[in-house]
Amino acid sequence: MDNEKLIHAIERYERSWLLFALVMIVVFLIFIGYTLTGFAFYVPSAAERIDPTKVHSEGSLFANPRVEKTGDNIYTAYVVAQAFNFLPGEIRVPKGARVIFYVTSPDVQHGFYIRGTNVNVQVIPGEVGKVEHTFDEAGEYLVICNEYCGLGHQDMIGKIIVEEN
Repeated sequence: MDNEKLIHAIERYERSWLLFALVMIVVFLIFIGYTLTGFAFYVPSAAERIDPTKVHSEGSLFANPRVEKTGDNIYTAYVVAQAFNFLPGEIRVPKGARVIFYVTSPDVQHGFYIRGTNVNVQVIPGEVGKVEHTFDEAGEYLVICNEYCGLGHQDMIGKIIVEEN
């Protein structure tokens, strides 16, 4: 009889821990859902593919890295991350501008992180990363390569200057 009581006590103990684990999983899923919706989090993805050997070729969107005004306070930036700089190295937009970034690399993996924002793209050769951001505050934002890309990695910094209207 004592053995049967012990087995039931162990089952109750196991059920308690199982219930605790299930509650924690539900809580974590709720937190993830809240973060995804509440903080405007999104996962950047490849907008398209490009042959890395033809990034700078004539006719490529990235042959002349640039920023274009494409709408009312909407800008499109074509950025090339390469050893060991960003092209263009400096981007100027007015305060309140929504900028659509298309980023690619002709050589190795790089990062495209705009400090002070939630913009962070892993730049992979052969892929064009697309991400958007609205710059609501004037100032200077550093663009940093946050993926190790070689010996000059620490010097790979660009700028986005957001000017008062």
